[in-house]
Amino acid sequence: MAKTNPLQFMQQVRSETSKVVWPTRRETLLTTAMVFVLSALAATFFSIIDIVIRFGLDTFISLSS
Repeated sequence: MAKTNPLQFMQQVRSETSKVVWPTRRETLLTTAMVFVLSALAATFFSIIDIVIRFGLDTFISLSS
């Protein structure tokens, strides 16, 4: 495996970093908002499923005793 000295490594890192296409502020805010909205929807969905399953189990347990 070829070894590079620290100066070459830093030049390569700088070169690769310049190729990165960074998102705009608007894109960052939009994707952040989407993450929050989808997280809230997932939390609501799983909360409702939990309530339904708990109700079903409570009903089943009360009928069997």
